[in-house]
Amino acid sequence: MAKTGNLKAALAVFWSFFGVRKRRDYDDDAQSLTPRQVILAGLIGAAVFVLTILLVVYAVLQLMQ
Repeated sequence: MAKTGNLKAALAVFWSFFGVRKRRDYDDDAQSLTPRQVILAGLIGAAVFVLTILLVVYAVLQLMQ
């Protein structure tokens, strides 16, 4: 996997999580990205999202004490 391919996969997953994708961009990603890139980027993105939520909850709980 090339660095630009990894970045493109990460951006595609980010915009998919966010829920905003142009049809043209989706079609371009579907042709240029492999399923392996998308799955790996999705797993990493989900892990970062969950860890961020946990960190925010932990910080809020610390402030409330």
